[in-house]
Amino acid sequence: MAQPNWWLLFPVALIPLVIGFIWYNPKVFGHTWMRTAEIDEERAQSGNMIKIFGLTYLFSLLAAYMIAIGSVHQSGIAMLFLGDPALDDPNSAISTFVNEFMTTYGDRHRSFFHGMIHGIETAVFYGLALIGINCLFERRPFKYAFIHIGYWIICFAIMGGLLCQFF
Repeated sequence: MAQPNWWLLFPVALIPLVIGFIWYNPKVFGHTWMRTAEIDEERAQSGNMIKIFGLTYLFSLLAAYMIAIGSVHQSGIAMLFLGDPALDDPNSAISTFVNEFMTTYGDRHRSFFHGMIHGIETAVFYGLALIGINCLFERRPFKYAFIHIGYWIICFAIMGGLLCQFF
């Protein structure tokens, strides 16, 4: 059975940092975001940036993992038999079945476009729901939510595309 490229998660997790540098730049959505978040420029630049960027990267790794699992459908067959010792035995019925299945169907839906669709779905159905709920309770305007969800749609689309194509 083909092994996933786990190392790909590490560079893909950098995408939210790169896109965020552009998206939240004052010349793009930075000023609008600060206004809707009620943050001034001094506060936006304060804080421990190593901690902020480090935790952002860590959380992005978690997101990359979940996007990979959701967009690469072949991971489902591996999870079905995860932990079964027979999977490691090349002569077992399970191992034979999984290898034959992957030979026949292992490349289905493994395209950048397919991954983008799953990334966008993840951003909209999970991200918008979570950000929207937080905005309601924090009494934030929906403009604030749309700035953030737009960012996550772009990030997750690129992440999903790369992971589905190359994971």
